[in-house]
Order: sequence, then structure tokens, then C-alpha cells
Amino acid sequence: MKKYVFLVVFCLVILSCDKKTKVESAVTAIPLNIKVERFDKIFFENEPKDLEKVKKEFPFFFPAGNDNSVWLNKMRDPLWRELYTEVQKKYADFEPVKQELNTLFKHIKYYFPETKSPKVITIISEMDYNNKAIYADSLVIVSLELYLGKGHKFYQFPNYLKQNFEERQIAPDIVSSFSTRKIPPVTEKDLLSQMIYYGKQLYLKDLLLPEYTDAEKMGYTPEQITWCQENESYMWRYFIEKEILYSNDQKLIPRFINPAPFSKFYLEIDNESPGQVGAWIGWQMVRSYMKNNEVPIADLLKTSAKEIFVKSKYKPKK
Repeated sequence: MKKYVFLVVFCLVILSCDKKTKVESAVTAIPLNIKVERFDKIFFENEPKDLEKVKKEFPFFFPAGNDNSVWLNKMRDPLWRELYTEVQKKYADFEPVKQELNTLFKHIKYYFPETKSPKVITIISEMDYNNKAIYADSLVIVSLELYLGKGHKFYQFPNYLKQNFEERQIAPDIVSSFSTRKIPPVTEKDLLSQMIYYGKQLYLKDLLLPEYTDAEKMGYTPEQITWCQENESYMWRYFIEKEILYSNDQKLIPRFINPAPFSKFYLEIDNESPGQVGAWIGWQMVRSYMKNNEVPIADLLKTSAKEIFVKSKYKPKK
């Protein structure tokens, strides 16, 4: 009997690997070469007398109502110029990132053939960590000042934010932004709906970033992923016993879904836990659902949280 079970498992693994190989071969064959424009370099390396030319080329970066003096001051400001210098040290050669993004957009094209291949524009902005990378249909805008490395001297942010200020997070951040255009917004207020929404977003990263680790997809350290795996059944039991899956209490969102230094069970384990554990468990539910149901990705993204939960047959590892 044990030999039979082993044989079945072995065959399933081989079939799964074969399927992945076929997908990756098809992705590689997609003819695509994205265009990257370094607006950060264009802006800071042009002479002030050429400002009008720059504005004409990139009108969407120059909102109406701002006098030219605003942009001229920015061009000359020592702090902005120092930030630009630091960005150029890190990204003098953007080709490795471009190739990584090219691979990402090939995966997007494979799973979403109707999607346009966007132009990537790099900028230096106001360190808005909520909008590090923006996917906007025909454009992807990447704020390079937020990818200088977590230990950079310019970052006066909490560690749970700084740990994602790495070059390797550019592609996952783009997928997060892309997902908001593909996954219908949450209309229900219960915790489960939020968990499944972010679980869908993370499952997209499984498909679009197959070479990335779970930690990179989640924005965790490897130790934080290990913590979630080791405490999965404990967290699940907490959610069930406290009857919070279908609760509409909006205080649960910052406790278990939003980025935070840790999740709030109001127990001793809090300081050991990473933030967003509800999103991580939602991810495991979606993975389980897709493992047990043959569903096209477009249908998954439209499926209700309740249906995914019921049909996922999710059971945490003990």
C-alpha cells in the first residue's frame, strides 16, 4: 500500500513539473522587449533652460497649477541632487532589472493575452512607500529612490517597511499594482473576504513570478515565512475559536491584513509574528482551492471569497 501511495505522489510531482516546464517554454517564446525610459536621468541631467522640452515629453509628471520655479528649484536643490546621485550609483546599469521585468511582462502576456505590454518609466519621487511601483495600463512607473537597499542612510522608516526597499521587490510591487486592475475590489466587509482578496494577489505572484521565493512574494524575511509555516495551524485555530472569519469588525484589518511590524493576536506570540498573517493564510486557501479545482485564472479572480473557502478544502499543516 505504501509503495502504491508513493508511486501516485511521484507521478503527480512529475506531471506538475512537466506542466510547469511547458508553461515556461511557452512564456520564453513570447516575442517581447519592453521599453524603459529613465525620466529620473532626463530630469536631473537636463539644463534648466530645457525644462519646457522635458515637460512636453512627459506632461503627466507636471500637473497644471505648478509654476516652473517649483521644477527648477527641484533640479537645483542639493538634497534632491544627492538623492539622484545615490540612485545612479545603484542603477547606473538598469539592464538586469529590465530583463527581470521583461520576463515578468512575458508571464503577464501568457496568462492575460489581452493585456498591453507597458512602457516602464523610472522616476525619483517623494518616498511614498504606498506607491513604490504603479501599473497604469500602458505605463509602469517605478520610484527608484525606494529601492536603494534596506540599509541605505536615507531611510528613516520602521524595519518592516525598509526590508522591502530592495531591488528584488520591484517586480513583486508591480504585480501588486497590476492585481488591482484584475481582481474585483472587495465589497464585503468581513475578514475572510480581505484574506481571500490578498490571497488572490499573492497567487498571481505564484504564476507571474515563479522564480521568486514565498518570502519575496510576501515581502517577508525567510524567518517570517518559516514562522507562518510553523504556526499555521495555531493561527487558524485562533481565527476559528474567536469566530472572526465572518466578522465585519474593521479593527481586524490592521491587526491581520495591513503591513505592520507584527500581527495582533493580543498574546505573547505577537512580537514574534510578522504583520499580514491573514493575507498569508488567505494565500494558502487560494493555493488549496486551485489545487482542488480546475479553474482558469480569470475565473479564480472573480470567484467569491466564500466559494473559494468552501471549495478549497483548506486544512493547515500540523
